Amino acid sequence: MQTIDNYDFAGKKALIRVDFNVPLNENFEITDDNRMRAAIPTIKKIIEKGGSPIIMSHLGRPKEGPTDKYSLRHLVAHLSELLGGTTVKFATDCIGDETKKIASELKPGEVLMLENLRFYKEEEKGDEAFAEKLAANGNCWVNDAFGTAHRAHASTAVIAKFFPNDKMFGYLIEGELNSLCKVMDSPKRPFTAIMGGAKVSSKITIIENLLDKVDNLILGGGMTFTFIKAHGGNIGGSLVEDDFIETALRIEKLAAEKGVKIIMANDVVAADAFSADANTQIVESDNIPAGWLGLDAGPRSIDEMKNVIENSGTILWNGPVGVFEFDKFEAGSRAVGNAIVAATAKGAFSLVGGGDSVACVNKFDLADGVSYISTAGGALLEYLEGRVLPGIAAVQQ
Repeated sequence: MQTIDNYDFAGKKALIRVDFNVPLNENFEITDDNRMRAAIPTIKKIIEKGGSPIIMSHLGRPKEGPTDKYSLRHLVAHLSELLGGTTVKFATDCIGDETKKIASELKPGEVLMLENLRFYKEEEKGDEAFAEKLAANGNCWVNDAFGTAHRAHASTAVIAKFFPNDKMFGYLIEGELNSLCKVMDSPKRPFTAIMGGAKVSSKITIIENLLDKVDNLILGGGMTFTFIKAHGGNIGGSLVEDDFIETALRIEKLAAEKGVKIIMANDVVAADAFSADANTQIVESDNIPAGWLGLDAGPRSIDEMKNVIENSGTILWNGPVGVFEFDKFEAGSRAVGNAIVAATAKGAFSLVGGGDSVACVNKFDLADGVSYISTAGGALLEYLEGRVLPGIAAVQQ
């Protein structure tokens, strides 16, 4: 398989599928450029090797074709800045004769950004004819958009057909896959997964897949209360999914059969309202008073979680263990993050993924202390569920 390091880009027009779906404010200013920064090493490598990067991405969810609000022209100046002042040309379409002409005239080291792929409905439909038109703009295809790798779209998977010997991953996807392999295929023991978040229903398949791999499973956040209620506990007004009580019991039974230790909060910080300034008290997780709801792990539970994490060899964190957005209920998630950093400093490999977990890491300024932070949301979750990702398979086939 070709790699970005062994491929000869000299004189080539390299189509790079990136994920530049970044947030913009009302003045079309980028408020978080992490996704753009993540693609820079790949773009720079192609420039260094004498190629001409042609950037393809979507932005937002345009419903009715071209819309200025979703135009990638708003990103051109910042991309140029991230590339150290390199001029970035812009094509007002992603296909067509004019775009093809601009692409063909690129000199080595010149960069071109194409207009939003999703201005065409054929992109999300995975239309082969559209993919062929995109392919006509370049000599090779580099997939570096892990965030969209779970979609069989024209630019993320179908386009591979037109580059049978000239397709490869960029550094971002390589890094994601290498990190996921360390966690899912060859973890250093003990392997601890921390699954947090509001609902059991959104994490069932991941949890079931992880039970064959982990030694410890820490469950936190709102999903905890479905498990507690399944054993007859009083959870007050805490979040619960009554339809998944039997599922919770089945997960516990499976874990016991596989020798996986499940750790959940046995004491919680309860609040009398879902509010940043609510009154609070620490209570047993199975004895929350009526009208109160559990919003964070309690001190005893935090100590247990920290002990398990700090003695782990591999750690996967997906989801907070409390309502960390409110400072009053951030202690559990902060402690989990600090414990992961401590374990990593002792030699553990740690992978953080999922929007809320990454938000925790950023809020508590822990990014430099973990091994890898995934850029993906849905793609990461589907990978953890054991699914084949079309954008990955398209390169590997």
